[in-house]
Amino acid sequence: MKEELERLFAEALEKLKGAVEERQVAEIKAEFLGKKGKITALLRGLVNISQEQRPVMGCLANEIKISLEEKIKESLEVIRERKRKEYLLHESLDITLPGRRVPIGRKHPITEVCNEIIGIFLGLGFQISEGPEVELDYYNFEALNIPKDHPARDMHDTFYISDEVLLRTHTSPVQIRVMEKQSPPIQIIAPGKAFRCDSDVSHTPMFHQVEGLMVGDNITFGDLKGILTIFVHQMFGDKTRLRFRPSFFPFTEPSAEVDMQCVICRGKGCRVCSFSGWLEILGSGMVDPEVFKIVGYNPNEITGFAFGLGIERVAMLKYGINDIRMFFENDMRFLGQF
Repeated sequence: MKEELERLFAEALEKLKGAVEERQVAEIKAEFLGKKGKITALLRGLVNISQEQRPVMGCLANEIKISLEEKIKESLEVIRERKRKEYLLHESLDITLPGRRVPIGRKHPITEVCNEIIGIFLGLGFQISEGPEVELDYYNFEALNIPKDHPARDMHDTFYISDEVLLRTHTSPVQIRVMEKQSPPIQIIAPGKAFRCDSDVSHTPMFHQVEGLMVGDNITFGDLKGILTIFVHQMFGDKTRLRFRPSFFPFTEPSAEVDMQCVICRGKGCRVCSFSGWLEILGSGMVDPEVFKIVGYNPNEITGFAFGLGIERVAMLKYGINDIRMFFENDMRFLGQF
């Protein structure tokens, strides 16, 4: 059996020398090491030899099998390397031609506008603060002076997970969390996602907001007007006019809606602004003393203002878009314009 094993091994090596294709190597492997291969068949005969010789022959057969497998692997590598070199010799490659550029993606228009808004407020000395999107009722409503029976809750169309847990309807809860942990002065913005059960040309169930808060000594409504005027001018141009209209928010007093001159008609009146010449852009006001009491501040010693704006709203005004849903439909014909 030893001579037969050595003979088969030598025969296999000889055939491998003449193999020039991977297919030929595969055939040789099957001929000698396959299920019906010559060496495999010979190994089945180990049961017919004496028990003394069986371990010796088994060890020799295993060595020959491993050696042959290595030689087959080497032959395949040689053939593949030869083919690669032949391919490179015949491949026509002009290295002076310009390369094919990979298309580069662009940021989503909402991301672009959000970054621009954040950049403006960072330049005004604000810092970024963040909070959870899955929020407690306490932070989303009660700590903002909106108790459970307050009619203002009806304005929010809230996604409730349980009686006390919900998807935040604005990023204002971040203001409460910051004031609980930090003493004045505070000057922060809170950009992020918010959620409400609403969907039409100007509302989506998920949208983006930037809330702002400034708290300290002798903060006035004049400071609020100055900050927001700078923001509007940097966002829409120095010649953009704005006005403050009295409004109501449970967590600010006094409160004001901020309108800017229509970016389409420049105040002359058109369908976009309902022929008023003005477009609503954000809500604002002085922080209600009751909110200060909830977070442990003394309203007789400090004052502050807060404001909130929708990023989609700003993007619609900036780019002249009349349907907010276009931002989320992933239509490349729309997104490609940005």
